Amino acid sequence: MNSTSGSFDQVVSGLDEVLCSDDLTVLSDAERIEVLRSSGDALRRAEARVVEAIATADAAFGQRFGCRSTNELVQRALRTDSVGAARVIKASKIVRRETELTTGAPLPARWPELRQALLDGAIGVAGLLAATGPIEQAGPRIGAEDRLRADAELAAYARGRLGADAADEDSSEDAMAGAPAPTAEDLRTLAQVIVAYLDPDGAEPEHERAARSRGVRLGRAKDGLIPISGRLLPEVAGQMQRIWDAYLNPKVDGPPLPGVRFEPSEQDPDYLTSAESVAEEMPAGRTDTRSRFQLQHDALAAALGIAARHDEMPRLGGAAPTLVVSVTAQDYATGRGWAHIDGADVAAPVSLARHAACGGNIQRVLFDPEGRIIGIGSTERIFTVHQRRAITLRDKECLIPGCHVPASWCEIHHVEEHARGGPTHTDNGVTLCWHHHRTLETSGWEVRMDNGRPKVRGPGWWDPTRRWWDPRSPLRRTQLAS
Repeated sequence: MNSTSGSFDQVVSGLDEVLCSDDLTVLSDAERIEVLRSSGDALRRAEARVVEAIATADAAFGQRFGCRSTNELVQRALRTDSVGAARVIKASKIVRRETELTTGAPLPARWPELRQALLDGAIGVAGLLAATGPIEQAGPRIGAEDRLRADAELAAYARGRLGADAADEDSSEDAMAGAPAPTAEDLRTLAQVIVAYLDPDGAEPEHERAARSRGVRLGRAKDGLIPISGRLLPEVAGQMQRIWDAYLNPKVDGPPLPGVRFEPSEQDPDYLTSAESVAEEMPAGRTDTRSRFQLQHDALAAALGIAARHDEMPRLGGAAPTLVVSVTAQDYATGRGWAHIDGADVAAPVSLARHAACGGNIQRVLFDPEGRIIGIGSTERIFTVHQRRAITLRDKECLIPGCHVPASWCEIHHVEEHARGGPTHTDNGVTLCWHHHRTLETSGWEVRMDNGRPKVRGPGWWDPTRRWWDPRSPLRRTQLAS
């Protein structure tokens, strides 16, 4: 056993003693953070040892031990996965020192200062890759001299120095402790700044490469969901974020959740009684329990529905892109069974077919058990542009209390279902956001029309009295106070 392996075996033995005891369970916060700090020091030095061991080996190292590649050998030796092994191998290439052909003497590493910082325990594998990644991606556009200057600057930063120049002037311990040690993300940020300075013309080629890599794909159905993955260009991601912001916070200065407080109007004494009455009827509390991720999904769904209805959307078969939902007539009548969505290899509940076509970009098709088409949701049941404008003007936003999604983002819901004789008329249409429209039958919320005006009744958990009330009276909307 060589001295290096023996020394590390002693370290491992010491760690075993610490972990097998209960000392860690009784530590104070100050002692616990010191354990984490010292463990980080040990971890970085262990990583340096692993990287240097791989960097000094030849290409056939793994094969001599029965492995197909060095990656497989590293996986087995470190008990890590393929990605972890690849990171170690990539780091070893960064610090590798080739030998001079004639004398066999070791040559300087490609990143000599960062290599030494790794060996000294100032950075680990994550920091090394973060510091060198942006500059390596720039390729030959950054010359060797500039790369070595960047190497010195990044290594000094990794050691907690304010800059390479300060380190050159004073190599004392005080200079090395001049600033807190940076994280891997801090090193990446500095490297990106250096690249922007050394390669100011590289942004356009980088954007061109990014444009070639852009894309979005839908995966295979699993657990009733379709996974989505891909890469967005920055401007597309920014637009998507703005859409989410608009959908999730459509009224920064708008009314609060209904039922919080009403203020009487001195100009309308008759309103005082009705306002106080309604305030007593309307319960307070948050009605929307969706997470941020769920809200963003529903915002994307609403945006896609708006895009499908837009006049500038390309036509398919002479009409706007229309999602087709198919279901057997028997399942539709009983409310049991499954519907099928064209373009997605996954079944959906029959409730989806029940509210299909209200928004104008979904169409329902009914089949008999033998597969014959016996019913099609016609365009006559879709609210016209003029009807939609009138309904959105009346309702202002989603009809469900506490949901402030603007009416222009909402779908128009047939209060009395079209299949049961409900007309496509402004007196039978209300605005519901994508989420509340889809969950209306199961959420406990109910909607009815009273002489052309919508009324809402909340579920028992929200309003134990289960009273009907008018959520869109213009006068009451002006009286909502924070």
